Amino acid sequence: LATPAGASAHRISAVGHAHIDSAWLWPLRETVRKVARTTSNMTALLEDEPEFVYAMSQAQQYAWIKEHRPEVYAKVKKAVAEGRFVPAGGMWVESDTNMPGSEAMARQFVHGKRFFLEEFGVENDEAWLPDTFGFAAGLPQIIRAAGSKWLLTQKISWSQINAFPHHTFRWEGIDGTRIFTHFPPVDTYNCQMAGREIAHAARNFKDKGVARHSLAPTGWGDGGGGTTREMIAKARRLRDLDGSATVRWERPADFFAKAEAEYPNAPVWVGELYLELHRATLTSQARTKRGNRRSEQLLREAELWSATAAVAAGRPYPYAELDRLWKTVLLHQFHDILPGSSIAWVHHEAERTYAAVAAELEGIIAGALAALAGGGSEELAVNSAPHRRGGVAAGAVAPPVADGPEVSAAPREGGGFTLANGLLRIRIDARGLVVSAYDCAAGREVVAPGGAANLLQIHSDFPNMWDAWDVDSFYRNVVTDLTDADEVALGEVTGESATVRVVRSFGDSRVVQSLTLARGQRRLDIDTEVDWHETEKFLKAAFPLDVHAERYAAETQFGHLYRPTHTNTSWEAAKFEACAHRFVHVAEPGWGVALVNDATYGHDVTRTVRDDGDRGTTTTVRLSLLRAPRFPDPETDQGRHVFRYALVPGADLGDAVREGHRINLPERRIAGARAVAPLVTVGNDATVVTAVKLADDASGDVVVRLHEALGGRAVTTVTAGFEVADVVTTDLLERPTDDGPALERDGDTVRMRLRPFQIVTLRLSRAGDHRRPGPDGGRQTLKGRRS
Repeated sequence: LATPAGASAHRISAVGHAHIDSAWLWPLRETVRKVARTTSNMTALLEDEPEFVYAMSQAQQYAWIKEHRPEVYAKVKKAVAEGRFVPAGGMWVESDTNMPGSEAMARQFVHGKRFFLEEFGVENDEAWLPDTFGFAAGLPQIIRAAGSKWLLTQKISWSQINAFPHHTFRWEGIDGTRIFTHFPPVDTYNCQMAGREIAHAARNFKDKGVARHSLAPTGWGDGGGGTTREMIAKARRLRDLDGSATVRWERPADFFAKAEAEYPNAPVWVGELYLELHRATLTSQARTKRGNRRSEQLLREAELWSATAAVAAGRPYPYAELDRLWKTVLLHQFHDILPGSSIAWVHHEAERTYAAVAAELEGIIAGALAALAGGGSEELAVNSAPHRRGGVAAGAVAPPVADGPEVSAAPREGGGFTLANGLLRIRIDARGLVVSAYDCAAGREVVAPGGAANLLQIHSDFPNMWDAWDVDSFYRNVVTDLTDADEVALGEVTGESATVRVVRSFGDSRVVQSLTLARGQRRLDIDTEVDWHETEKFLKAAFPLDVHAERYAAETQFGHLYRPTHTNTSWEAAKFEACAHRFVHVAEPGWGVALVNDATYGHDVTRTVRDDGDRGTTTTVRLSLLRAPRFPDPETDQGRHVFRYALVPGADLGDAVREGHRINLPERRIAGARAVAPLVTVGNDATVVTAVKLADDASGDVVVRLHEALGGRAVTTVTAGFEVADVVTTDLLERPTDDGPALERDGDTVRMRLRPFQIVTLRLSRAGDHRRPGPDGGRQTLKGRRS
């Protein structure tokens, strides 16, 4: 024990840690107690062990201690001030990162970092997500826009097929932003300081020879507990021991600074960090996922109309209510709640919470719209989507405008019906399947020859382990096409729309679908209601498309990424189930097809070459609707579910973006006395506004967040519907920053040039007598010490 380690020994930065799942095999209320017990123990241990450093992420968990155990929180604050209890990560919770929408992912950092700044004066440079199930390709830019620059995770080491080639590297997102990233080679976020773990870390480190620093999160986790005295004693023995890596207790920021300094030319990984495991979390517990998506959209609408009403009608802005509701939604994006991998208690509670959130937000929206439109009786259309719709501008309220020829419906020879609106001709056969979707303008058929779209398919689903988490590739070996129909009938037909109703029974379940073609729309809407009573089954909706595509686009935060449709390598073959937000888009040069949805995330895309005369290619897109795993919730997804998705023939990427927003932000109709102009107008459809709100410091400033959505360069304008005194670019926390495009201002209009997928946050000061932020820009610009 007296012989020191060699000069070239691997160096491990140990940090005390207790990965505490905010819910999993226990409900949220038990996590409050777990956090209190763990932090109480860790602050006591810090007093006895002068070298020990402890890190805890998730601002929500600090907020729980502050609310429920103030005597413990006082000890935490004291230890934080001493620099030994480290608030890590700068997020509200350790969320899933695949499924949260653009704004929700941004607000995880806004609320997390702001809490740490205001409570402790600490600014985080690192994102801390050891247990999250893969990482969306848009995340690096979000981390950077929040003022951070590093990322730690562990879970990618769980990939089943392909071992990730690095432990320390730079991760490049869809816009080109690079984040210095580390995967601890100890291969656990619950290190016990066992000799075999330390030896494994040194032996396993893939970047040895050019780097020699790694991190070891040390302590009992998942259910909490933290570091023990035995672990600290082991670390002391391993501090400088011949034949072993050296061990030092260090803060995460100190580790990252050393690791980045020694490895300035770290290799680069481009695109998503796909976890080759836990793919079923994109589908399990469909009600939770629908609740999340609907909450995100309602929050957008509530902020937009509340801000418009505050500026145009002087209505008080609901700062406290929106802050509380955002935090509730962010909490439920925790990586065992939104992914559907918690016990039934958690998901039943989430369903009730989402219902309450929706009711409150609907009330906020209704109140704001009533203040704007007045008390008249004229029918007005409300467009909350970021693009013009039916003659109504984005963010405007106006009389509805009918456009295009009326919709017709007629019986089809052999059974079924034909729907047409001058843009599309849809043929639905006697089985209730879409056998033709003809793009009239392009003269192009969408459905592959011999194929049928909106085909429901059911698979046996018996993953090898991790029931709610996993779907294994062999599930495809057994499939049943649901082609028998109890009813195929023509529903309501008006000049505005025509609907075909299809009813099917299978097993102990029943599905009712409404296939609707609307006037002036190049889109077939499919509303699906499933009364689901299957066990260990997987339900998909298939769309075989007559498109030759070697890749497809899937929406992610603030943009989209491309994935291959082929399986040339094991890396591509492993992505047999993947995540998309509002759209999936497949295309040939000059023509494409989009499939948009309002509540699903999991999907798969495959390509086959048809054995016909022209050997054409079929690209099949399938949406994952429902599963029925038994653990940890034996009644997962039993009961009624509602989905809406739509087929959009002839769609380019811009159409996919536009239709994806429209299906998630359906037009509202209200009675009022006057039209309402947009609070802000954007001059290029390639730029999409994700948030319009008042600044969080109650200054009265208007905050607008937008991004380039198509993956190209864009010149755009933002025009305010009010007199602008000043405009600056800010980070996500609404603090002025130089990290943004140059702004050319002409009165109330700002012109800027955006790079592909670039996020821009503008803060517009209103002329007149409004509350102004302090000289540092308000409470969000507190200068915190780095963690």
